[in-house]
Amino acid sequence: MMFQLTILGCGAATPTSRHKPTAQVVNVHDKYFLIDCGEGTQMQLRKYKVKMQRIQAIFISHLHGDHFFGLIGLLSTYNLLGRKTPLTIYGPPGLEDVIRLQFKVSESYFDYELFFVETQDKEKQLIFEDDTVRVYSFPLKHRVPCTGFVFEEKERKLNIEKWAIVEFKLQPSEILLLKKRIDVERDNNEVIPYGKVTSPSIPIRRYAYCSDTAYDERIIPNIQNSDLVYHETTFLQEDLERAKKTYHSTTIQAATIAKMANAKKLIVGHYSSRYNEDELFKTEASTVFPNTYLANEGVVFDL
Repeated sequence: MMFQLTILGCGAATPTSRHKPTAQVVNVHDKYFLIDCGEGTQMQLRKYKVKMQRIQAIFISHLHGDHFFGLIGLLSTYNLLGRKTPLTIYGPPGLEDVIRLQFKVSESYFDYELFFVETQDKEKQLIFEDDTVRVYSFPLKHRVPCTGFVFEEKERKLNIEKWAIVEFKLQPSEILLLKKRIDVERDNNEVIPYGKVTSPSIPIRRYAYCSDTAYDERIIPNIQNSDLVYHETTFLQEDLERAKKTYHSTTIQAATIAKMANAKKLIVGHYSSRYNEDELFKTEASTVFPNTYLANEGVVFDL
């Protein structure tokens, strides 16, 4: 089953000729979720052939423009394209006011339902759940209220051993119960323990998104053992003092967090436009966490 991340934008603050502002799409079992929505996100969705009408929820980390200025345009385009499917946006207090005001002054009226759910930056919180994935928000340390997000695949049903289907002449209804970890009890008092005829499913996968944040070890329990972690690296280590002043992180800091959290892979991004070589970010971070990858527009990561 698919669990995939597509980078739409990975630059910091202002769009440049090399990088667009922050936006990502997560695909879990063919269900699409948008994380942040910087300027031009809808164009990036088109460019990289993401099924943008299939996006069922949007998660905004904080109210700095490079993370949400593309939202009003995307929502308007949805209406022009005839979207009917309801859409829920998860984000900090104030986001709904900003969006609704723009609708009001432009006299925009949509044919699809739009819902807002406020996040909070005090503690980890389950904010979304369906039959395949849970999404948690957790607090980050930035100049304005800001949260990261964890996308955690739900545990899948067990696999039935083929020999057991033949030997016990298992019926479809019995197979369903066994896959759900329920023993089968037959009318003749025969009991078929699920543990005897099943094998474990593939371990659950987890993606952690750490948006704009100063170095903060308090986030480690929230992203522990993730298969893939994105952590902002606005600055190289030589600009550590600038990172502290602006509540951002350096390459070494992001790599240290990934290492302490026992992550399998780290993606670095949110590059400041003051640098001309992205490879420097990977080189520095890899000295602490070797399994580091660069975010770049159009790059796809499979979990």
